[in-house]
Amino acid sequence: MLQALVKDIIHTYTYPEVFVITIAYFLVLYLGFAPVFLFICKSLWKRGFLQRIVPQEVTTRQIRFEIRHSLQSVLVFGFSAIPLVGMIRQGWITLLPDTLGYVFMGLTMLTIWNEIHFFVIHRLMHLPFFMKRVHYIHHRSVTPTVYSVYSFHWLEAFLLSTVPLTIVPWIPFSPLAIFLYPLVSILLNFCGHCNYRFGNGTGAGWKILSTRHAEHHCKGRKNYGFASHLLDYLYNLNTAKAKSSVSKKQQQPNA
Repeated sequence: MLQALVKDIIHTYTYPEVFVITIAYFLVLYLGFAPVFLFICKSLWKRGFLQRIVPQEVTTRQIRFEIRHSLQSVLVFGFSAIPLVGMIRQGWITLLPDTLGYVFMGLTMLTIWNEIHFFVIHRLMHLPFFMKRVHYIHHRSVTPTVYSVYSFHWLEAFLLSTVPLTIVPWIPFSPLAIFLYPLVSILLNFCGHCNYRFGNGTGAGWKILSTRHAEHHCKGRKNYGFASHLLDYLYNLNTAKAKSSVSKKQQQPNA
């Protein structure tokens, strides 16, 4: 049934219908899954399986701010499916069969690509110009919540929505993988913004998904990756080498 729906969206529905369906899909992911995810986290926290990262309670005013800007972002996300559907109909994008293997491989590749894509956009957003005018909205959530996952300025929402558009035209994916990836993405985002973690956060594992990004919000840690620390490690290593090289040149006596 899901395969048939995705096929109809790609080949049969009008572009306004694609726009409305995409908005509805993201609304279900956001408004439907966020309270369920939060309920599970609180239940596990009460039973001692999770630890709250930032102990302060979040105000109702913050939640309203996050939901308001998230709904704005969802409207922006509504446009993201239109160019993909258009290119598929024009034959510019090759699709793979919806086998279990292709769906799993596609979701894996999109998750890896999203990490790279997110790092680039996130680093750009922390440049002074964008931080002051765009990214500050997301950082209004000093203590992140599940409702802050889509709380963006419209420009940042647009840039982040281009994940499939920046890879699908060049690498074939199955339609189901493309359709299901927003679900995978928002679950990862819930993990990074829910303000809960397994254990004390000193080891690997869950710290990658929760503590690091929560500390980016509440402590201003300069980590720009999301689910993985690898790109931050490579970026910091390269930055340190560049600074060291500049320092050595400055210390050399003039000829």
